[in-house]
Amino acid sequence: MNGADTASGPGGTGPRLGFVGLGTMGGPMCRRLAAGGYQVTAYDLDAVAVAAAVEAGAVAAGSASDCARGADLFMTALPGPPQVEAVMAGRGGALGEMSPGSVWVDLSTSSRELVLELAGAAPGGVAVVDSPVTGAVDGARQGELTLFAGGEPEVVASVRPILEHLGTVIECGPLGSGNVVKLVTNQLWFAAAAALGEGFAVGLANGVELDTLWRAILDSVGDSFVARHDAPSIFAGHYDPSFPLALCVKDLGLLADLESNVDADLPVTSAARHAFERAAQRYGLDAGEMSVARRIEDDAGMSMRLEGDWTPHWEK
Repeated sequence: MNGADTASGPGGTGPRLGFVGLGTMGGPMCRRLAAGGYQVTAYDLDAVAVAAAVEAGAVAAGSASDCARGADLFMTALPGPPQVEAVMAGRGGALGEMSPGSVWVDLSTSSRELVLELAGAAPGGVAVVDSPVTGAVDGARQGELTLFAGGEPEVVASVRPILEHLGTVIECGPLGSGNVVKLVTNQLWFAAAAALGEGFAVGLANGVELDTLWRAILDSVGDSFVARHDAPSIFAGHYDPSFPLALCVKDLGLLADLESNVDADLPVTSAARHAFERAAQRYGLDAGEMSVARRIEDDAGMSMRLEGDWTPHWEK
């Protein structure tokens, strides 16, 4: 793909981008690219999300296939493997509409096996990169995501300038390795999220003020992204609906496939999976990810509310 490092407005000479999936993460990524001057054609089932992308400078497409047709770089940011397959595969799928020399970058957290399968079915001359992202909604809005890119080095290099408009790109190896790395980072995130609520509960049950406990954690070996970024959603009592339990359970299911290649027991990951499944059974799949702490609060009859200016990260 040529000219990937040159943004331009509508009708310009820069690369033509197609973007499908304008949800919690995809929406701000697409809008950031459009506002940055790239020629972006966008599509989503949600007309409101499409309108927001158009307001940022994108052009609306009538379908995912229309979005892929004529794109130099076609990007998808979808909830998971079923949605990726539905958009890309089969007769009428977006993959079949791509032209030789174009690149599909899947920003979804998906299945390595599906990415490899779809890449094998791509038209001749169409390259594929899997590049799931991390960094939450505030990272997507501010261009501070981390993108885990898997694919041929020269293909990753061709799309790197555009991906770097969204954040830091880490090359992870062959196609499919981006999803492996992303799922490992989520593996550690979920374990830390489940453990944080338990730590708060132990401290509170033994007479330590929550504010004191939290600030001690932040200035100790117990510090983590979860403690800094996610704890305020517990304090505020909304538990971060921007990342619902449905996605946690989905990612932990994808992790199970990768774990099967490890010839050893992984008890911490297993415990984290059980903790999130229990929270989902109790509060529903739409509840926020930190509902793993809410379950402990409810069972123990304690409150982890803490007064403060806890501006939701998706509003920053």
